[in-house]
Amino acid sequence: MDRGNLQRYKQLLLVKLDELSARPVDTAFRTPGAGGLVGDFADQATADAEAELHIQVHRSDAHLLRAIEDALARISHGRYGACEVCKLPISKPRLEAVPWTRHCRDCKERESA
Repeated sequence: MDRGNLQRYKQLLLVKLDELSARPVDTAFRTPGAGGLVGDFADQATADAEAELHIQVHRSDAHLLRAIEDALARISHGRYGACEVCKLPISKPRLEAVPWTRHCRDCKERESA
């Protein structure tokens, strides 16, 4: 991969990293509690669902943060842009859409199947 493209993908990763970093750090502490015994059953169910959603978003953000950090490390080590399974280059459209990806489209589809 040429240096210009590599810098472009690095910039995309850094922008996404900044977006994630701009979110509140104490998300886990601000997660609403489960319904408990406050309100009627509908209120309790809504509170439980909201608490679960906050937990899932926090986990998703943490997973994405690790994937971005891994991609930046691959850039530093000269391994960025190659599929970790088949070792072939990952297409530019895929890297534009998901710059933290580790797999080409074909290998990712096989993994998901």
